[in-house]
Amino acid sequence: MKLALAGDTMLGRKVAERLGTEPPDALFSKEVVAAAHEADLFVLNLECAISDRGRRWPDPGKPFFFRAPPVATEVLQLLGVDCVTLANNHALDYGSDALCDTFRHLSDAGIAWVGAGVDEAAARAPKFLERGGSRIGIVAVTDHPRDFAAAPDRPGVAYADLREGVPHWLGSVIGGVEADIVIVSPHWGPNMVSDPVAHVRAAAVAFRAEGATLVAGHSAHVFHGVADGVLYDLGDFIDDYATDAELRNDLGLLFLVDFENATPTRLEAVPLALDFCHTRLADSDEAAWIGRRFTSACARLGTEVSESAGRFVVEFAPVEPVKEEPAWRTPSASLDKGRA
Repeated sequence: MKLALAGDTMLGRKVAERLGTEPPDALFSKEVVAAAHEADLFVLNLECAISDRGRRWPDPGKPFFFRAPPVATEVLQLLGVDCVTLANNHALDYGSDALCDTFRHLSDAGIAWVGAGVDEAAARAPKFLERGGSRIGIVAVTDHPRDFAAAPDRPGVAYADLREGVPHWLGSVIGGVEADIVIVSPHWGPNMVSDPVAHVRAAAVAFRAEGATLVAGHSAHVFHGVADGVLYDLGDFIDDYATDAELRNDLGLLFLVDFENATPTRLEAVPLALDFCHTRLADSDEAAWIGRRFTSACARLGTEVSESAGRFVVEFAPVEPVKEEPAWRTPSASLDKGRA
C-alpha cells in the first residue's frame, strides 16, 4: 500500500476567491495531481472550514480566519483525497455552524474526516479505512487552541495540551485502535520553526510507544525531518501566505510512504513550489534548495536521505514482523483492555 500525506491545506481567503472565478483544477498542476494519484490512500490536514455560513470566532487576539466555499470539496476530489484531519486551529474559525457544514460537505463528497465532531466523543474517535487488504486507523489531535476543544455537549476538535504531556485519554485512543496500520496526525508546536520543539519530540515518542505505526505532524508551515516512523511536520500544501525569506514556506513536499505487511518501508518526498494560490512541482533550483534543507533536517534527527528521479528518499529501518495474530482480530479478544 502507498500512502500520500500532505500538510496544511488552506482553501479559504484568496484561494477561495480564486475558486469563485476558476475551476478546481486551477489550484494544482497536473503533475502534482498525478503524483497524488500514485497513492492508494491520501490524507491531508484541511486548515479551514468549508461553509458559506457562520461568524468569525470571537477572539480579539486571533489574526487569521479561513473559510472555503462548498466547491472546495471538488479540489479534494480532484486530488483523490480520502480523509482529512480537522484537529487544528482553523476548523472553528467561523463557529460550530460552519464546522458542522464542513462535516456535511465532506460527507456529500465521499471524503472522511477525523479530529473533529459534534461532541467530544466524536471528535476524539479514530477513523477507519480499508486499502489493499489492510485496515487503517487514523487518529488526529491538536495542541492549540484550547477554546476549540469539543465538549460532551458541544461541537469542536480533539484537543490535548501536549506541552503538559500526552493525556491518558489520547494514549487510550491510540492504544485502542484496532487496525493493521495506525496513523496519528497531530497539529502541534509553534509556527515557523525549522525543527520540532521539545514537547513535540516527546509526544512523538509517546505516540509510537502507544502503538502508532506512523506519526505525521503539521502546524509549523515548513517541513521538518523524518526519524523513527515520525514525519515531524509535513509543511504546507496550498495557501496564500506571505513568504519567509529564510524558511521558504513557499517550498514544500508531498510525502509518499510505502507499506509492506503493514510496516512502512520507504518514503519518497516530492518537491513542491507553492505559488500564490497554486501548487506545482518545484523547478530544478527550487528542488535543490528543498533537498538541502530536507537532508539537513533529517540528518539532525539521525536519518539519511538519498535522491532518486528527482525525489528525496528515506528507507525505513526493517522491523521484525509480528508472527502471532493481532489480538483485535481474535474473535475471543476481550474488550476490557481499552480496546474499542
